Amino acid sequence: MTLRVLGIDPGLTRCGVGVVDVSSDRTATLVAVDVIRTDKSAPLERRLLDIGAGLEAILDEFEPAAVSLERVFAQQNLHSVMGVAQASGVALLLSARRNLSVGLHTPTEVKAALTGHGGANKKQLGAMVARILRLDAVPTPADASDALALAICHAWRQGYTPPAPTETLTPAQEAWRAAERSTGRTPARPRLDE
Repeated sequence: MTLRVLGIDPGLTRCGVGVVDVSSDRTATLVAVDVIRTDKSAPLERRLLDIGAGLEAILDEFEPAAVSLERVFAQQNLHSVMGVAQASGVALLLSARRNLSVGLHTPTEVKAALTGHGGANKKQLGAMVARILRLDAVPTPADASDALALAICHAWRQGYTPPAPTETLTPAQEAWRAAERSTGRTPARPRLDE
């Protein structure tokens, strides 16, 4: 079994999105990668609507179990931070509507998880994304690669452990697992004596 994670590198002009499947042995496989672009000259509400429509299409098509989003942090460019925060709000709303668990990760966390060093540069992070996903080249632009890095980081940090493939659950155990999923929690492995 695998965990499917949608990574989102939020931005108002370019919103990177990447979907990966990560198995219990931490092997990650690319499912999809793209960048949602908006017209800089369009009104803010139209741009947010376009980002929302793009994210909804990806959520509908790939049905991730979790979403990983870059945590907004203070920068000197207030205008840039506002765009990231606004795009993040759209992603959080859409995730909540689908009862998806959301992980917020700082760039330093993502770099440390993938490269072993929180101060790695974009080139080093991109190279590790390509290596982990067994790709011939680093996905471009950087927003796409960053989204994949977020998805991988989230799956690795979550410590996902799927149920054993031979495990057969009773109807009561299946109901318990479904209830846990609806709360956005990772389902605990039910005891076989329940």
